[in-house]
Amino acid sequence: MKKQLIKKILVSFLIVVLIAATWFAWPRLPIITAFAAKGMCSSVFLANKTPERVEAEDLSFFPISLAKSKIDYDEKSVTSTVFGLAKRKAIYRDGLGAVLVRNKNEQKLQDAAINIPAPNYAQDTILWPKGDLLAENKTEGVNYARLNELIDTCFDAPGSEPFKKTLGIAVVYDNQLITEKYLDGYDANTMFHGWSMTKSITGALAGILADQGKLNVEEPAGFKEWNNDNRKNISVKDIIQMSSGLDWYENYFTISDATIMLMQKDDMLASILDNEQAYAPGTYWNYSSGDANLLSGILRNKINNDTDYHNFIYTKLLYPTGMLHTKVETDANGLFVASSYSYGSTRDWARFGMLFLNDGVFAGDTILSKDWVDFMKTPAEASEGQYAGTFWLKEWKPENALTDVPDDVFFADGFLGQRIYIIPSKKLVVVRMGYGHTNFSFNDFLRELFLTLPQH
Repeated sequence: MKKQLIKKILVSFLIVVLIAATWFAWPRLPIITAFAAKGMCSSVFLANKTPERVEAEDLSFFPISLAKSKIDYDEKSVTSTVFGLAKRKAIYRDGLGAVLVRNKNEQKLQDAAINIPAPNYAQDTILWPKGDLLAENKTEGVNYARLNELIDTCFDAPGSEPFKKTLGIAVVYDNQLITEKYLDGYDANTMFHGWSMTKSITGALAGILADQGKLNVEEPAGFKEWNNDNRKNISVKDIIQMSSGLDWYENYFTISDATIMLMQKDDMLASILDNEQAYAPGTYWNYSSGDANLLSGILRNKINNDTDYHNFIYTKLLYPTGMLHTKVETDANGLFVASSYSYGSTRDWARFGMLFLNDGVFAGDTILSKDWVDFMKTPAEASEGQYAGTFWLKEWKPENALTDVPDDVFFADGFLGQRIYIIPSKKLVVVRMGYGHTNFSFNDFLRELFLTLPQH
């Protein structure tokens, strides 16, 4: 009798555990499969990576690694499942990138493809930074032997277990590309997922409009959905500095405002506009991908023509700065996903950093005013000095604190350890692309990098 009682108790316990696990996991499975389908679709059809490398790198972390993806090369689509469940599909559209299939008809999504205007120059005939031709003479005073040894330590050895998880590194000193290195199989043209570094791109686009007199950071955001409540007082500046005060929860590993927006909505802007106000504008800082996409919506409204809006990023920012291997994707409603969905080469990210190192001037051309550059690195009042206008000012996690880096550093930060560090006092731009950063100390890397440069 006692053994039977124990057996019944164990069976009952296992049933409870199974029910609890199912209750917890089931709503989250579509997050996993949506992440995998979208990530695989973008990486294969936009960035031209092999599925094997996408699984080993971009989708290698738990629980995303549980997903299995099937690729249809004719349709340019990816379907992902977990244990055969929670099927999600993404399709690729020329000019607009990959998008998850939700409520919109697949054919209509595919028909939305556009032709991006072509740049009017070829980089292989132009000197760095706008082109790819590098100066023959090395920059004086740089300890290249020590520099290259340091860069080598940032990469996993061929055939070894992933540890550092670095994909590419580029270092620009005094406007010259002094070193670059890539994980085997990649090169200077390989496009890597920038994740939240896209936010800084959108900050620059806002600056271009502001410099044209078409955007004022002090004016209300201007969404008609907010006209009849206190949200009408949220300014463009509040949104750029992530101080909108909207009720927003940012977490990529569970059901949150961020994952609902990215994984469940055709119209991402509409999903953010529904959020209620929790704090007075400008008084509370909260890292929010929602605010980033609100900014994209503001830019779209100001430009007021979708063809111009979709071309704007290329003709006004990417092409003038030599970023010919960078693309930003839209949602199913045509909104640039300013929070998360850009792919760019390591060199391109370095070029973007140079634009800010040089106060908005790139290769002799003024792309942004110095006033806007200064605004983008001015601390948001509510952030306690850690965040500015789509740039970070210091690492907010103690384990990543930049204790050995000059105070004038500002940087773009991506989800899996993508970084663009801009350090004016060192005349330095440093780009590190990766698919993880648990075992990569940015502070130690930068500290040792400084020692390879001319000592003044």
